[in-house]
Amino acid sequence: MPFNPNLSRRRLLGLTGSLAAAAAFGRLALAEDGHAHHGQAAPSAEAFRLDAQSWALPEPRKIKLAINLNAVCIAPVTVADDQGFFRNHNLDVEFVNFGNSTEVLLESLATGKADAAVGMALRWLKALEQGFDVKLTAGTHGGCLRLIGQENGPRTYEELKGKTIGVTDMAGADKNFFSLMLKRHGVDPVRDVNWRVYPIDLLGTALDKGEIQAASGSDPMMYRLKKQPGKRELSTNLVEDYANLSCCVVGVGGNLARKDKPVAAALTHAILQAHAWAAQHPEAVAKAFLAHSINTTAEEVSAILNEHTHAHYSVGDAFVKEIAVYARDLKAVDVLRPSTDPLAFAESIHADIFS
Repeated sequence: MPFNPNLSRRRLLGLTGSLAAAAAFGRLALAEDGHAHHGQAAPSAEAFRLDAQSWALPEPRKIKLAINLNAVCIAPVTVADDQGFFRNHNLDVEFVNFGNSTEVLLESLATGKADAAVGMALRWLKALEQGFDVKLTAGTHGGCLRLIGQENGPRTYEELKGKTIGVTDMAGADKNFFSLMLKRHGVDPVRDVNWRVYPIDLLGTALDKGEIQAASGSDPMMYRLKKQPGKRELSTNLVEDYANLSCCVVGVGGNLARKDKPVAAALTHAILQAHAWAAQHPEAVAKAFLAHSINTTAEEVSAILNEHTHAHYSVGDAFVKEIAVYARDLKAVDVLRPSTDPLAFAESIHADIFS
């Protein structure tokens, strides 16, 4: 089914509000830090339009896009060629499957082995603080992360004090997110909570045995876990201030951002269109995604997509403000350096490709 730009804009505005609203949220979220933005205006509806064709390249261009082909939240990008989004921007996209290795992904961008990538902001920000030559261009959607417990177990962040939480990676985006949420609710994620690493398919067993009182991770496995008898969802990354923020981002190699901005803009725009289309047509995306995934169904993928916010995107000043919110809160849980200024850091890792 072809992309319907007018319907996409209506759907986008209806679900998430305007881009200006996202920018306004960012200003409110950072107000307590006393920051003022350094001279970059938020893109207006006239300056950036999701349905615009002006970002298409005049000539074909080959691009290597690093991606986790099995990640359900990135399904809209994985199947974007089926709907012609890349072709419409004159892009010939080759996927480079990096799996779950964020360090390999970012190194591939910094060294030119891949041109761009899609991944989770909360997993990328520490690495970018350490100096990877990668620039972020847009936020693509919200969702992906879940905290699951037993039906008769803790029901709030406060009740997790003194408890053990199972994770698959001590540097994972889910651990970072739920750490900052614990901190917000008065629970020190370092001193008041124990974290224990398990293979993702054993988290449910660990819950059943009482070895852990909550489990955090990403979809699709966490979606499946919450559907098991006796399990309940304690939280997701679509709560409180984060309900209207992007969790996944587009990043491009520093050289591409500096020397070939039109290519970075074309690719980013195509990816945002693909996510907007997925918000309208999750069933079609889910069906096409089965060619790239294993051990899932179109019904499961569609249900997961419907619980994410694929109609949300952020670019320009609004995107910088979203990243600054994450940076501020990651400082509070000692992931980022105490000396890091959240807004200045967000600006330094952002490429303003749509101006």
